[in-house]
Amino acid sequence: MLKGFFNVPTAVNEPIQDYAPGSRERELLQSALAEARAVEGDIPMYIGGKAVHTDKKGKVTPPHDHQHLLAQYSIGDKTHVQQAIDAALAAKPQWENLAWEQRASIFLKIADLIAGPYRYKLNAATMLGQSKNAYQAEIDSACELIDFLRFNVNYMTEIYQQQPPVSPKGVWNRVEQRPLEGFVFALTPFNFTAIAANLPTSAALMGNVVVWKPADTQVYAANLLMEIFREAGLPDGVINLVYVDGPEAGEVIFNSPDFAGIHFTGSTAVFQNIWKTIGNNIHKYKTYPRIVGETGGKDFILVHGSADAEVSSTAILRGAFEYQGQKCSAASRVYIAKSLWPSIKELMLRDLATFKMGGTEDFGNFINAVIDERSFDKLAKYIDSAKADGSVEIIAGGNYDKSKGYFIEPTVIVADDPKYITMCEELFGPVLTVFVYEDEAFDDILTTIDSTSIYALTGAVIAQDRYAIEKASNALRNAAGNFYINDKCTGAVVGQQPFGGARGSGTNDKAGSMINLLRWVSPRTIKESFDPPKDYRYPFLG
Repeated sequence: MLKGFFNVPTAVNEPIQDYAPGSRERELLQSALAEARAVEGDIPMYIGGKAVHTDKKGKVTPPHDHQHLLAQYSIGDKTHVQQAIDAALAAKPQWENLAWEQRASIFLKIADLIAGPYRYKLNAATMLGQSKNAYQAEIDSACELIDFLRFNVNYMTEIYQQQPPVSPKGVWNRVEQRPLEGFVFALTPFNFTAIAANLPTSAALMGNVVVWKPADTQVYAANLLMEIFREAGLPDGVINLVYVDGPEAGEVIFNSPDFAGIHFTGSTAVFQNIWKTIGNNIHKYKTYPRIVGETGGKDFILVHGSADAEVSSTAILRGAFEYQGQKCSAASRVYIAKSLWPSIKELMLRDLATFKMGGTEDFGNFINAVIDERSFDKLAKYIDSAKADGSVEIIAGGNYDKSKGYFIEPTVIVADDPKYITMCEELFGPVLTVFVYEDEAFDDILTTIDSTSIYALTGAVIAQDRYAIEKASNALRNAAGNFYINDKCTGAVVGQQPFGGARGSGTNDKAGSMINLLRWVSPRTIKESFDPPKDYRYPFLG
């Protein structure tokens, strides 16, 4: 066995490819898209390294072209969840005893495989399965995922290097970071391939074994991720991928005495129900489970009267409508000073008129489809309600069509009431609500922003007045876990802006930082005495 204190490669952010017309990367991505559309896949579950097929099938169709069948996937049941738990626990002893540098090598290799031979295939899978345009796929399934893998390896070594600062004469104090005692359940969302990969791999990196259940609408890319994990040499059973109904999976997972933690991204309601279930079952577990979750957001942009109008308009449009507003961090409520509203409104309407909407295969489309019919119907209902409400005005968009794909036009609602329903409730789509406030009411609007929503994920203030920036930063310190000044409220980068929110938005364990990895280890303090006492008597007794 190797002996040494090893330095891992220094993590740097993966460069973003532009996919400009005539570029080599554009040609390779278009080829990968064509190849993926030409084949109808048969996607299995992966349990203990074995591909598991079932007779019950689900369909994978592009949200923007829902009549085209990309693949079928095997739907499992409770027995498959138990098999995945058993496979994980069987793999655990060997995996957790593997030297840390050997684990690190696997995940560094996964990063290089995605950066190299799998980049365009994985981006194409994300574009087709989740309806992301080329740039949104590139910053997600390529760059962010690669960054997670590489930076997490660096963070792991930093954690292992944290040791007690004092070992007095005759004593050696040290700390080891053990993996959790049991298995981790990774429950991942549809909207980011990077998150779908990071939730199971971050726990596995620290020596844990994982049962992974992705959202049904992310199965297409999840399957490819598992193929990449296997090619990189991830041992059988370390990460087990199952496609099972959520409540069915939960019934098995949360009743297992070996359940040691959940790594979750999804809705607040689901997360709160999971927390309640874990609490009710707490007496069943061998250890107190780690509960790590990032949930919803009702993210805001505040425009002060001193702001630059063009900066404000660009931040609003990008923050609200990139990936159809389906980012946890997407802007959905905006507060604009009355003095600036006419110019910002003009700029927004000018640029919105240039937005093109359609399938991801056409690189000219800035807007693509929302994820599925359920999301489409929910958004259409809110838009129809706004159309019928005389107290609000739709100044852009408001149309929708699901005949070919689940297309919702980017929609801007102007409300007279800062507590209008779309200013308060999470919609998760391309619907933005604007409230125009009197310039002199800036202090009041800060209170309104802070108290409007149960969420506290992201927010932004746009201003040139430094006193206003300081005031907003302080007043809104609990309203957003990621706070932006003179920028949109989306686009956190691993290694630069650790991501996560509090209040109803989650446990704020900051994905893309050491903070998150610390949740997947259980420290053991070791004190070794070289010359221990041999008489119980202390000097004061004499």
